[in-house]
Amino acid sequence: MLRRFSSQVPIVNSQSKASFKPRRGGFTFKQFFVAHDRCAMKVGTDGVLLGAWAPVKAVRRALDIGCGSGLIALMLAQRTADEVQIDAVELDAAAAAQAHDNADASPWPQRICVHQQDIEPFSRQQSAAYDLIVSNPPYFAPAVACRDRARDAARYTETLTHDVLLDCAERLLQPDGTLCVVLPYEIGEAFAADAQQRGWHLAQRVNVSDRADTARHRILLALTRTPQACVESDLAIKQADGDYSPPFRRLIADFYLFY
Repeated sequence: MLRRFSSQVPIVNSQSKASFKPRRGGFTFKQFFVAHDRCAMKVGTDGVLLGAWAPVKAVRRALDIGCGSGLIALMLAQRTADEVQIDAVELDAAAAAQAHDNADASPWPQRICVHQQDIEPFSRQQSAAYDLIVSNPPYFAPAVACRDRARDAARYTETLTHDVLLDCAERLLQPDGTLCVVLPYEIGEAFAADAQQRGWHLAQRVNVSDRADTARHRILLALTRTPQACVESDLAIKQADGDYSPPFRRLIADFYLFY
């Protein structure tokens, strides 16, 4: 586990694009900055979607599995009450250290605890369960390795298979808790089918496309261990003219600058 010292940064509140000067090496949100220059996988739309969408009502303890830069954990901290505690687990040492630094520099340093650890032993060491588990997991099957081992680990399921993710979620989640993931569309469909065969129930799914007239390319899934009707919806990120769509703007309005 990485220990932190308390610190805070001012909320970013810029009204003018012309006067705004972005910081290098990361991504500036309204209330926090995410540095990602030491992370294999950078801040991207997948993580933003999951962090903004995951249901947080009645959540008291949350867990981000494979947290990378800590983006989703930070978004959950912004969206939840002060008493909510968030654990973030990351195997890669450099990414975990950066997630720790990002949490320490955020407005919520006492609420986010980063653990540099494999999720399997972590899941066996916990005595208290979580109300919400989120993950933007690897999704490529093991293949020809690239030169960057950290990027391989972030992209390929060799280090965090979907079976391992479900096993750990079963151990760590409250009986009425929720597991939320974001995945490429076809892989997400297979993940949902596998989860349902293991006794999970699909509570929500959002089919994500770049535009309304393009193919679905991502899927957001919310799974529970208790039976319930699934709420399904579609989300187009952009309009035909290339601007962000109104539904996407509403989703990210509390996070993206100038929206």
